[in-house]
Amino acid sequence: MDMIYNRLGSSGLQVSALSFGAWVTFGQQVGEDTAKACMKEAYDAGVNFFDNAEAYAGGEAERVMGRILADMNWPRESFVVSSKVFFGGDYRGINGKGLSRKHVFEACHAALKRLQVDYLDLFFCHRADPNTPIEETVRIMTDLIQQGKILYWGTSEWSAQEIMEAYAVARQYNLVPPTMEQPQYNLFTRQRVEKEYARLYKEIGLGTTIWSPLASGLLTGKYNDGLPQDSRANVKGLEWLRDKFTSEEAHRRIEGVKRLATIADELGTKLPRLALAWCLKNPNVSTVITGASKPEQVKDNMPAIELVPKLTDEVMEKIHEVVEPLAE
Repeated sequence: MDMIYNRLGSSGLQVSALSFGAWVTFGQQVGEDTAKACMKEAYDAGVNFFDNAEAYAGGEAERVMGRILADMNWPRESFVVSSKVFFGGDYRGINGKGLSRKHVFEACHAALKRLQVDYLDLFFCHRADPNTPIEETVRIMTDLIQQGKILYWGTSEWSAQEIMEAYAVARQYNLVPPTMEQPQYNLFTRQRVEKEYARLYKEIGLGTTIWSPLASGLLTGKYNDGLPQDSRANVKGLEWLRDKFTSEEAHRRIEGVKRLATIADELGTKLPRLALAWCLKNPNVSTVITGASKPEQVKDNMPAIELVPKLTDEVMEKIHEVVEPLAE
């Protein structure tokens, strides 16, 4: 199985179609040896993009990934690493969060230190900041690019209007516009990627690094019979996830998940691979960020790439019959 690489939007950067993220696992759910084994499994399978953020485990996820990158000693040109700024990392004081020039500048340098790299390939604004003028944020991102601290900057969970405002400001003042957005996208969460951003892919060449392709694990089928003891919903600080699996809406989606599992069986594959392949089939998805708490899960996810050609119009219609009444 050969990895597929896509351009990140209209940029020249090539990212693996499947990537690996540290959210909820690194520094929290799994030990460092397991985290290292997961990253090695992903890298050996051709994954070249590793996603992180200042907020993940209060900065600890980046420290874990940084130690692994230093230990593995992979050629720097062979991987792409990201961080995100907004929620704060080690320091959460009044200026330790948001998208002010001060916090973006300090967050970038803190991430470089934690990840033990000289520059970030991708730097995301983790949310929009209503308290900071967009020009201020675009200017500091441009400055960081000119200083060689980051190569590309982007957004995460911004509205199409907010992204276009940043783009317009960049063009007006000869600054660097955002290259990519990191939205949630899966069989149940589709509106933003498929409709709201529809014009942005062609108009500004927006790339996407989508997260939660398995709907926080719902699309693995592991919640079909209730909340397992080892669920991330039982991890301290992630109690909010519990509602995702126990609400009335979740119960309706679980019934849909059971029907999707039947479609996966008919294709001779597993449900998680089907869910990942469905995301990969969207031509506006640059890379699908996967997560794992054990290396076996990483290995199990990779064949999703081979499944994409099997998602014919007929199969896609079957899938959409199940999920369209349940999607947002």
